[in-house]
Amino acid sequence: MALFNPSREEVRRFFCETWQKQTQSQILTPLETLATQWIAQHPEYHPLLSNTEAALQKDYTPEGGVTNPFLHLSMHLSISEQISIDQPPGIRDIQQRLVQKLGSEHEAQHQIMECLGQVMWEAQRLGGNPDAQAYSLALQRLL
Repeated sequence: MALFNPSREEVRRFFCETWQKQTQSQILTPLETLATQWIAQHPEYHPLLSNTEAALQKDYTPEGGVTNPFLHLSMHLSISEQISIDQPPGIRDIQQRLVQKLGSEHEAQHQIMECLGQVMWEAQRLGGNPDAQAYSLALQRLL
């Protein structure tokens, strides 16, 4: 799998194969272990992740009104990495304060995910890079 720019198929295979390894009690890499922690919190995705071929074929469009589980899980992984290295600066503290406020790491990540999604959407719409300052400001507004 390309580490920094995986294809749609590579991302989907990663999550499907990771979940299948977990359900078969196989040894997981550290990244797979983190992924299974987020997959476990989304039981609605388990049937899809158990069928790689169906997962590879399914399209998720805004018009369909269904969340793309692969994008959602990828964002959980991205946010977990951001928190682990505290990048953007302060995200770790914001996450910890949100967990205290909401009583749930999962819900805290979903609020952070809204900010990340907005910044990513803006970057895509404008054809540029994500605005790190806008992301930091959005995160601070969560508190």
